[in-house]
Amino acid sequence: MKKRKMTAIISALAVSAGLLAGCGGSSNATTAAPTSEAATEAVSAAESSAEETTAAAAESESESVAAASAEDAVIRVGALKGPTSMGLVNMMDEHPEYSYTMETAADAITAGIVSGDLDIALVPANLASVLYNKTQGGISVIDINTTSVLYIVSSDENLASMKDLAGKTVYLTGKGTTPDYVLQYLLAANDMSADDVTLEYKSEATEVASVLAEDPDAIGLLPQPFVTAACMQNDQLKVVLSLEDEWEKVQSGSIVTGVTIVRNEFLSEHQDLVDEFLAAHEKSAYEVNDNPAAAAEKIVELGIVAKQPIAEKAIPMCGITCITGDDMKASLSAYLEVLHGQAPESVGGTLPADDFYYGVQ
Repeated sequence: MKKRKMTAIISALAVSAGLLAGCGGSSNATTAAPTSEAATEAVSAAESSAEETTAAAAESESESVAAASAEDAVIRVGALKGPTSMGLVNMMDEHPEYSYTMETAADAITAGIVSGDLDIALVPANLASVLYNKTQGGISVIDINTTSVLYIVSSDENLASMKDLAGKTVYLTGKGTTPDYVLQYLLAANDMSADDVTLEYKSEATEVASVLAEDPDAIGLLPQPFVTAACMQNDQLKVVLSLEDEWEKVQSGSIVTGVTIVRNEFLSEHQDLVDEFLAAHEKSAYEVNDNPAAAAEKIVELGIVAKQPIAEKAIPMCGITCITGDDMKASLSAYLEVLHGQAPESVGGTLPADDFYYGVQ
């Protein structure tokens, strides 16, 4: 891929990443997600531009790629601070030979994958599909790293089902992000729409938590570990609805919050290292869930969560996992199909082909 082409793709995806990341950090946008057509036009323009690259430039780039290939033997991993990176903390101890980058904004991780500065990345599930489409199949998903992390929080004890939200105001982050798509799908599945519930969008999860701190009777949709932090800071607040539980009432699968992707160029050259990473990731995720107290210490040391009690209490509700192969494809494809049916742009316009899923029989 030519440099000018990559630059245009990064620009298009930087917009999409901020809008689609949902739970990945504090950069959730409040505007609607862009159409897939706009991003596709940007990529098409970049492709036309790339065709004009001179033979000399192509030769120089080829030499650069060859030189970089040797460096790729060290896996460069990128992750968002939050549940996705919480599952990595034991791996970071046991595999210091890997290079780790943690960010609060999904667009930084996206840019790293597209430019080739990262080999493996943990990203929101729908963003993986967007990347697959915008890079013309240049990435594969290798595991699901987090299931649902979304909860409805309030002190209102009368909220026992989705239908109880009718006539209420719900505070949440980012219009056109994962929490928004999931909530609106569940409303529709319960014969409601955004006309029946007032959705008040905030730019960050911390803003939703602040609303709940000032008015415990307010209703907030928050991801972990913000849920645990809010409830520990105000004992009037509690989890009144799990969106995973509500999802399972209307769907056979689960909400898929985060997945792990790999650049296909790296995968083709270093499949053994990718398989090694997967084994290490599975082990790390298991150990984090098995011993939250020990994991919480590392999570705080790495600056993922500020306080150890919050991290320890949040871990069991963060959906930290490592699902691979056929199970990964079954769960992720079903989830993406739901999002695509609701808002095609949320997955990049079209659903990924079978080659998106690594390790499938």
